[in-house]
Amino acid sequence: MVIGPKLEWLRWIGATACLAAICCASRAADAPPGMVWIPGGEFVMGGDDPLARPDESPRHRVRVRGFWMDATEVTNAQFRAFVEATAYVTVAERPVDWDLLKLQLPEGTPKPSDEMLQPGSLVFTPPDHAVDTSDFSQWWSWVHGASWRHPEGPGSTIDGREDHPVVHVAFEDALAYCAWAGKRLPTEAEWEFAARGGLDGKVNVWGDAPIDARRANTWQGEFPAVNTAEDGFAGAAPVKRFPPNGYGLYDTAGNVWEWCSDLFRPDTYARRLLEIGREGTADNPTGPRKSLDPRNPYAPESRVQRGGSFLCHDSYCASYRPSARMGTTPDSAASHVGFRCASDAPAPEHNDPVTQENQP
Repeated sequence: MVIGPKLEWLRWIGATACLAAICCASRAADAPPGMVWIPGGEFVMGGDDPLARPDESPRHRVRVRGFWMDATEVTNAQFRAFVEATAYVTVAERPVDWDLLKLQLPEGTPKPSDEMLQPGSLVFTPPDHAVDTSDFSQWWSWVHGASWRHPEGPGSTIDGREDHPVVHVAFEDALAYCAWAGKRLPTEAEWEFAARGGLDGKVNVWGDAPIDARRANTWQGEFPAVNTAEDGFAGAAPVKRFPPNGYGLYDTAGNVWEWCSDLFRPDTYARRLLEIGREGTADNPTGPRKSLDPRNPYAPESRVQRGGSFLCHDSYCASYRPSARMGTTPDSAASHVGFRCASDAPAPEHNDPVTQENQP
């Protein structure tokens, strides 16, 4: 019987559980509901492992100040409370604004029919056969009526999924929720520092061991046609179904992509290193002043998303790693995109990780 991997797994579970318990006991009364105190510090930002993409380099030292972070991605229940309190209408629930959309398209692109401009969002629709993974249009469909209330389109519902992360939220929607909750989106540097959970320089949020179905909600099988769902979920999972990281944060690997406040550029790190020098440290960086995204050359702006999603698979998208980053137009909403909040609420008396049970 091979017991080595099992023992390693049990040791890791035990260690993270102990750290989380210590954090909970350490002045939990100081924690805003559902948030974790991230004590701040220095770390090496970026990645150079075999799965890393060019925009994750060069690695460089970064210092972040202490801040609060949601222990989980914002849930359907939390977002519903916001909508009921404010009557907010998300981007996916509004007709598409052609004047804004055409700015992201080549000049002279003809206006689509009014029917095509009706409210909707991108929904993952897996093909029934192997496809060329360089063409994402083969598994994404624009579905009229898809929104946070109807994740798969008309006829679908979030009833019974109150503890799932809210999806189909554009950047503007995430900002609106944060403002209502008295919070903000994390910067890209804050997000990566928090996601690493104190494991500086490691490939994954749990260390250097490769991903498996027990650690995070990602794709198992052959992407995008065959999902064996070995982790128990074919789509987004309820929050807290996988072990937390060293700071007590859940689902910083996989489940749904999370918006950050930074503008996106593939050369952000190279430009930053020129500013600070190889021996320097960037102090609480907030991203570039202007975005640039070669994949969306006509888009006036692109924002950072982090964490990967339930669609990540090493053959196509290894973005569950804490250094992975993606640029997306701020009006984009999809069935694998959500967010979590940060806060500048007063620090606890002691600058140690502090957490409190999440409250929807």
